[in-house]
Amino acid sequence: MKTSRRTFFSRISDGIGGAAMLSLLNQDVFSGQSVSAADAHAASAPKSFDLLPKRTHFRPRAKAVIQLFMQGGPSQVDLFDPKTELTKNDGKSILKEIARDLSSPDAAGGLMGSPFKFAQHGQAGTWVSELLPNIARHVDDIAVVRSMFNTHQNHEPALFKIQSGKLMPGLPALGSWVTYGLGSENQNLPAYVVLDSPDGGLPVNTVQNWQSGYLPPLYQGTRMRSRGTPILNLKPEGDSPGEVESLSRDLLGKLDRIHRKQRPGELQLDARIASYELAARMQMSASDALDITQESAETLKSYGIDEKDTDGYGRQALLARRLVERGVRFVQVFTPGQRWDNHSNIGTSLPTACRSTDQSVAALLADLKQRGLMDDVLVVWGGEFGRLPIAQMRPGSNPKSAGRDHGPTGFSVWFAGAGVKGGTVYGSTDEIGYRAAENRVSVADWHATILHALGLHNEQLFFESHGFKERITGTTKPRIVNEIFS
Repeated sequence: MKTSRRTFFSRISDGIGGAAMLSLLNQDVFSGQSVSAADAHAASAPKSFDLLPKRTHFRPRAKAVIQLFMQGGPSQVDLFDPKTELTKNDGKSILKEIARDLSSPDAAGGLMGSPFKFAQHGQAGTWVSELLPNIARHVDDIAVVRSMFNTHQNHEPALFKIQSGKLMPGLPALGSWVTYGLGSENQNLPAYVVLDSPDGGLPVNTVQNWQSGYLPPLYQGTRMRSRGTPILNLKPEGDSPGEVESLSRDLLGKLDRIHRKQRPGELQLDARIASYELAARMQMSASDALDITQESAETLKSYGIDEKDTDGYGRQALLARRLVERGVRFVQVFTPGQRWDNHSNIGTSLPTACRSTDQSVAALLADLKQRGLMDDVLVVWGGEFGRLPIAQMRPGSNPKSAGRDHGPTGFSVWFAGAGVKGGTVYGSTDEIGYRAAENRVSVADWHATILHALGLHNEQLFFESHGFKERITGTTKPRIVNEIFS
């Protein structure tokens, strides 16, 4: 007779279930890695892993992060970085100068001015495209960084770089580092939550975007659904009396402690046990946190929920606010697929990407501010790179169908909340928006700045692995972009 996963957990209090749990905990079922007792004693890392709140290295500006990740590469010269020289030289060829940065050289054309209008907004007069009218109304709360750059022109390695600091898979994501360093203010919800699109499936690089790598699996991002059941298989098949549930958990806790005592120094074991205990506590908390029916009709409307273009992202943005409001440390919000990967028909594809997110992002900023959360939550917007300032189209195709190729050498991101100096525009690209020129911001700088806002020093946040002190910023000496903070 086959036993389902749910049945297994519902019967864990009996002898067979307890024995099975002991067997399960003797394997590293999550990460495929183990830490030997010798390695554990040799390391100066913490002797146990948990999600209890940790002390910061210095006074933090932010308590939580909402990362609005626009996967695919939003075009800086069409959104936040207008270039008159680009428009003036429309059609001029600069192929030789940018050939090494092309992912599709056979489709490269001449310079292409933006087909969209820009206007100045807010007291500071920040330039924003007509495609983002709602975000434009919040520029006095936003610091735009125009001089960000990545080091690879293809999505997969560029995504690994922006998420984990290097161009390769298998490393801890930024959210994992944050929760490893800070723990969580809510022990009944995951510290690091991922809200991928309910409309577009997993993003490129799938779950590797939020993996814990060599950090214990406890710090891996937990994927939650913004429609339907938040987490599959979280609740048991049948209800049990409260006393039975309590006795079952007490028994499981005793078995865990016996198993742990017999295996001193197995640091991953602590993390796995903590994961199981968190799953039990989440049965009530997760459903409550993700129940947007508790929100007012006005709030739902402001996020664009139940509207064709904005429902999916609106739900994700609203849930992000509900989660940080309840003490979740790091929330990552993904758009569907690669909606910002506008290789063709940028005149229609980019407006579609903007229309699906603009209202919801603006509503999130307004909601955080209205609820007094803006001072404690750092909001970060951007993709893995931007777009090139030249046209991309197949030979013989209609020029009106042109798009833009990947542009890693210079692009725009923005920050809001947590002491960010609103109305700031930091750094610049060259005269056509091709390469970061003034006050260049690397991925390592970006990571270090986010950690700094959370009260974490990038050099002091490390994990000892095989004798090395691993950091998200590696061996580089990143620069904190202090200029964007008040």
